[in-house]
Amino acid sequence: MYIQKHNLMASTSETGHAKNIANFQDLISFCEGYGATYNPTKESLKIPQLQALYQEAQNKLNEAKTQKSAFNNATNERRNAFSNLKPLSTKIVNAFAVSGADALAVSNAKSVNKKLQGSTSKKEAEPTAKTDTTEVAKTISTSQQSYDRLIDHFANMIQVLEQNTVYAPNEEDLKVETLQTKLTELKSKNTNLINAYTSYSNAMIGRNQTLYNPLTGLTQTAKEVKQYVKSIFGATSPQYKQVSGLEFKVVKND
Repeated sequence: MYIQKHNLMASTSETGHAKNIANFQDLISFCEGYGATYNPTKESLKIPQLQALYQEAQNKLNEAKTQKSAFNNATNERRNAFSNLKPLSTKIVNAFAVSGADALAVSNAKSVNKKLQGSTSKKEAEPTAKTDTTEVAKTISTSQQSYDRLIDHFANMIQVLEQNTVYAPNEEDLKVETLQTKLTELKSKNTNLINAYTSYSNAMIGRNQTLYNPLTGLTQTAKEVKQYVKSIFGATSPQYKQVSGLEFKVVKND
């Protein structure tokens, strides 16, 4: 249910950005159609500059989409890597308990497993590319702490095993060497997600700067173009009606 809601919201947000850019292309086309009459003195309102801004906005939108996809893939990969960690830890403790290790060592292993099993609560959401940038950061921070704890507890579990040489299971997935490889994988997937989120966050910042900067952004520029068209053709002119009907909204999320 949570993911379905997220996908709907993200789709709406992305549509908003794309709609602004598409309308800006229409705005440029109308201005080009006015020929020599469209001749603003402000450099940013001239046709070549409008075309450059349109292309930059399109590029930034595409980059944000690409980085969002990479972020979602990294999220899925980390989730999959950690999916069997808790049952694996329980298997390890059971195997360790019958390995001949002393009671204190077994107690230590059970204590670590208890911490690992309780490292995340059901209420903690897996990070997703949600629509609100601030909420993304909060979710990432909370989730990151949980995964960091899981890694730390699993590393402690391996240390307990390494300190007790009587632990020598025949099962491949329970061997210390295999568990060390697993730990390396967990760290790698965790780091990959952190880096993917950084790239996605930076891409969102770049896109929003190009589209919504209050001085130079696409929506502000469109507003000024409309005002210029109104000034040269008049508020009741068919030319102004052409451009005034184009909507440009500041999308405050994603």
